[in-house]
Amino acid sequence: MTGRQTIIPFGPQHPVLPEPIHLDLVVEDERVVSAIPSIGYVHRGLESLVDRREYQDFVFLAERICGICSFTHSSTFCQGIEGLMGIQIPQRAAYLRTMWGEYSRLHSHLLWLGLFADSLGFESLFYQAWKIRESILDEMEATTGGRVIQGVCKVGGVRRDVANSFLSGMDDRLDEIEDNMKDLTNVFLNDYTLKKRLVGKGVLSKDDAYYLGAAGPTARGSGLDMDIRSTGYLAYGDVGFKPVVEKGGDGYARCAVRCRELFQSVEIIRRVITDMPEGDVFTPVKGNPDGEYFSRSEQPRGEVIHYLKGNGTKNLAQFRVRTPTLTNIPPLVSILAGCELADVPQIVLTIDPCIGCMER
Repeated sequence: MTGRQTIIPFGPQHPVLPEPIHLDLVVEDERVVSAIPSIGYVHRGLESLVDRREYQDFVFLAERICGICSFTHSSTFCQGIEGLMGIQIPQRAAYLRTMWGEYSRLHSHLLWLGLFADSLGFESLFYQAWKIRESILDEMEATTGGRVIQGVCKVGGVRRDVANSFLSGMDDRLDEIEDNMKDLTNVFLNDYTLKKRLVGKGVLSKDDAYYLGAAGPTARGSGLDMDIRSTGYLAYGDVGFKPVVEKGGDGYARCAVRCRELFQSVEIIRRVITDMPEGDVFTPVKGNPDGEYFSRSEQPRGEVIHYLKGNGTKNLAQFRVRTPTLTNIPPLVSILAGCELADVPQIVLTIDPCIGCMER
């Protein structure tokens, strides 16, 4: 005999949600039977502005799709325009984009770790994660002029170079950051209470992750060896990159992937600094984009796709973005079915949802 089913609304306003997502949870006793997502609360119409802004200026709008993944959006958009126009950016510019992309991954993962700790009531752990994140943002500000919105990417390369002497000092400062992250991640991976809330919760099998279209740490936490950086774009082909993969498929595995990627990003930055080529950071751009192009990059949350269509004028004819949060919604709905009601907030956070990024 089954109990009576009740529909409980979760979100769009909830203490653990940094952004609005609404879920209608069909609950039987204390167990979730199914979840029905409702999105579209922060739609801003950014994609429709491409026919009113020249492609060179639209880089700044693309960067504002998301405040956390801002640099990756601008880099992916520029990469798409460069692909349309057959532009080869200088190697030093590719290395700098790689470095800033990994700093963005560090600050995003540390932000997530802090918010996740806060959702479980670990306030001191939250403060520690964000304290380390401040060091990352300081490096971003020192090299680009901006902490969250950098504005350093442009079609043909980057706007700013970084002196080799400063890069050497940056390498030294990474040692302290890495030591602090070791202490932080040790708590996330080994604390009894945290493991109790993560291990065996929100399990996503490898097959379900693949067929439901999971991306980023959500996919890699289920054993899928999927990371667009493996294609070798920018400088990733030169740094010996290998994806971080966990096989547990639960919340703990997704957390472990992000913890391990923190140290991987530090190693990539060190390799980029050591092998940084000399030369210019910008190639002059002439003409207008014409044709179609799919530009793909690996955001902290997974693969992002920018579709660009040019018509030979200064304004693009069409621009579409598919972000990793959108493709992680079906896996989220799947793993919520059968979970305890009390575990819903933590399970939702384990996919690291970025709703503003998803809805543009």
